[in-house]
Amino acid sequence: MTGARMNKPDSDPAPKTYDLCVIGGGIQGAGVAQAAAISGLSVALIEKSDWGAGTSSKSSKLIHGGLRYLQTLQIGLVYESLRERRILMDIADDIVKPNWFYLPVYKTDRFAAWQVRIGLILYRILAGRKNLAGFKQLPREQWHQLEGLNISGLESVFVYQDAQTDDQALTRRVVASAEQHGAILLCPAKFLTAEENDNGYLVSFAIEDKISSLKCRTLVNAAGPWVNRIAETIEPRPPTIDVDLVKGTHLEFTQQLSKKCFYIEAKQDHRAIFVLPFKGGTLLGTTEQLFDGNPDGVAPSEEETAYLLEIIHSHFPHFNHQPSTSWAGLRVLPASGTNPFQRSREVQFAETKNYLAIYGGKLTGYRATAENALKKILKSMLLESNQTEKSEPTGASKKNDLYRIGDTSKVKI
Repeated sequence: MTGARMNKPDSDPAPKTYDLCVIGGGIQGAGVAQAAAISGLSVALIEKSDWGAGTSSKSSKLIHGGLRYLQTLQIGLVYESLRERRILMDIADDIVKPNWFYLPVYKTDRFAAWQVRIGLILYRILAGRKNLAGFKQLPREQWHQLEGLNISGLESVFVYQDAQTDDQALTRRVVASAEQHGAILLCPAKFLTAEENDNGYLVSFAIEDKISSLKCRTLVNAAGPWVNRIAETIEPRPPTIDVDLVKGTHLEFTQQLSKKCFYIEAKQDHRAIFVLPFKGGTLLGTTEQLFDGNPDGVAPSEEETAYLLEIIHSHFPHFNHQPSTSWAGLRVLPASGTNPFQRSREVQFAETKNYLAIYGGKLTGYRATAENALKKILKSMLLESNQTEKSEPTGASKKNDLYRIGDTSKVKI
């Protein structure tokens, strides 16, 4: 799948009915659509611009366990992500590839070398067997191989493995898989509103200047940073979760610092920053800044650009280049007065009988998020079918076989 495309529903003017209508063609919406289609449900996937055009194309392009989340004791999230990393390297091995990550530890860093070592040991244990290599400590006599890394105050350098990908290409692969298993793709199509009825929802959307509609048993709101804005257009208004949007800015350079990946700590605020090889150049990110406004208008600030440049120049003094481009995405995090880094990265769901909204979610864990979402959806559908059977003496709803989740861990994308 190379860009936006559309498989139009039947030309019959009467709205077609689907088991599921998914709003949002980012990685989370694509994952739900794929999992549902593989499980035998009829699915319509609505995206307003292009697959993965929003947050799903503005990540750090990493398929990783989230080593830094061990700092906030999100052990379950790291374990799940490491499991998903292994699966994605199997089912998308041409675009999810391992690389070595170099983690320098300075005297002024938040954690001492022995603490970092403990974290890497735990990271390796959580990954389990046959899930990339372990870690090692780089001898001092090899520090000269680190692309001119500033060694003033440097105490140790650890080396471990994680993986990189092309996030938008991965999203498009998942969308294509959903389509291959029967999902109907509507893109570009602007979601307008949804009205709940006894059988689910009547969904209205616009294709160019033409307004169309479809019916669905369950509506899935996977709109990412737009999730609560979409909820406002639904009648009656569904439950929502109070969240903050946190902006993450990345800088791209045409010059390549290294074919290796570097995980460095910002001296200003001790945040984790990645310096990564990307499209023959270098990718630097990311920031964490609260954002208040329309997600359509998110953009890097001069302050964020200066912050990132100061970090790379202090760690690699010879790399005195200016970025060729920059971009920003938005994380959906639980509303809180605490530092964004301290907040949980676990996915949250808001749901009713015929509605499910996805809040948050990481690129690496999209498949697990889709599986959890589908469990909730199918449980609701099964309860509804059982109630129908009890109220209809001679009737029969769909067999329980329909309510088994298809295994996407074996589906090549």
